[in-house]
Amino acid sequence: MRIFGIDPGSERTGYGCVETDGSCHHLVAFGAITAQAGEAFPLRLARIHRELATLLSTCRPDCVAIENLFYANNVRSALKLGHARGVAMLAAIEAGCPVFEYTPAEIKRAVVGYGRAEKHQVGQMVKLLLGLEAPPTPHDAADALAVAICHLHSMPRAGLKARPYDGDSPSPVGADPDSRSPVGPDRDSRSPVGPDRDSRSPVGADRDSRSPVGADLQVRPSPKKPQLRSWRQYRPPANG
Repeated sequence: MRIFGIDPGSERTGYGCVETDGSCHHLVAFGAITAQAGEAFPLRLARIHRELATLLSTCRPDCVAIENLFYANNVRSALKLGHARGVAMLAAIEAGCPVFEYTPAEIKRAVVGYGRAEKHQVGQMVKLLLGLEAPPTPHDAADALAVAICHLHSMPRAGLKARPYDGDSPSPVGADPDSRSPVGPDRDSRSPVGPDRDSRSPVGADRDSRSPVGADLQVRPSPKKPQLRSWRQYRPPANG
């Protein structure tokens, strides 16, 4: 499965594509769409939409994960960020990809394990999870890759494509392995469980080393106990 992550921004929009087989993540592409100095805001939005549409057609992801708007320093910044998110979502929908949104706290918790992690911590975890030599730069690209990894960790494993069997892993259950003998009466190292053991004689009447229990024992008769008499036997005579 291939996930395309987007970290929207009016000045710089980060993107990153990650592919997984269910157990290992691999980097496909990452980078940032940077606005030119002095470029009008509508032209910035057009640039974001155009370049994202080109990247989506090239990477051909299965779905798109985008960072949700959680907070902003002021209302004007929030409006600009909302416009950038809008054109990014439009490019994803036009490419035929479903869109999933995650808050910054959810992304950090899924990647780092702490919802208030710093940006350098996110970059280090992205480097470790993807097996890179250095954290991705700029940090917007690292954040976009973190969004994609967050979506991968949030999906059930049944929805991910499994790695094909290559023959190097242990044999499946029910096969005929060579390294171990099968469970049954044909083991070489141990004799089978049954009446034909050589090391011990079977349980029964044909033991040679010991006589059967109770064969030569002399049973002594138990002493007779005195009979207790009732009080009626001690009645005085009638003439007394």
